[in-house]
Amino acid sequence: MLSKIELKYYASLLRKKIRSEERKFLAEGRRMIEESLNSSFKCEIVFASTHFRENNPDFMEELGKLDLRIEQVTNSDFLKLTDTENPQGIAAAFLMPGKMGNIGKSELIVALENVSDPGNAGTIIRTSDWFGIKEIILSQNSVELFNPKVIRSSMGSIFHVNAFESPDFFATLGELKTKGYKILCADMEGENVFDFVPKEKSVLVLSSEAAGPSEELLSMSDNVLAIPSFGRVESLNVASASAVILAEIIRKKIK
Repeated sequence: MLSKIELKYYASLLRKKIRSEERKFLAEGRRMIEESLNSSFKCEIVFASTHFRENNPDFMEELGKLDLRIEQVTNSDFLKLTDTENPQGIAAAFLMPGKMGNIGKSELIVALENVSDPGNAGTIIRTSDWFGIKEIILSQNSVELFNPKVIRSSMGSIFHVNAFESPDFFATLGELKTKGYKILCADMEGENVFDFVPKEKSVLVLSSEAAGPSEELLSMSDNVLAIPSFGRVESLNVASASAVILAEIIRKKIK
């Protein structure tokens, strides 16, 4: 049985400071739980509301076959574990993976510089997962990787990629350059991505659409890639841009 002290503790994981100190995070929703169980992430505890258990007996039976601690909580107590208005009624606490170690095992890596919107970050993680990207780097000024909105926007992809927050973003990019990676910077001013032909291992860096890439990033980039516009819109959402650029790079790499 979940004690009031435990409930308060796990509810505190909704706060960034506590997540950082405890190295744990919450994820909610049936799909998210299903995705997590097919990953290397360690689940510490599952919470199911009374309403969810009553309406999902088959799913709860399957969970019961696993080596998991599962606690039923009242519908009102479950609301303390979520930041959504209409939660499904199931959530879990997970241990964060280890901090960034050796990186550079993939031919194509995605990096985010100062992408602060959690919806965009989560969608980029999901898009990267779609295209088979396994390594993702976030700068220290980007949104927190385990922000609940990032996790929800990733639609479970957070559990299937190796995503890390770099303590020194440009040092990490510099290290990758020494390993033979080319730094590809997405910007509104650059060469047409549809004419670009990737030849070496690459890191695609996506930046805040409001501020654009920093001067430091531009100075160390080997190529600056732009998506040509055929309409009158001022800019393209960074998550949408990630899908266009990744699709084009992957298409050319597998030809």
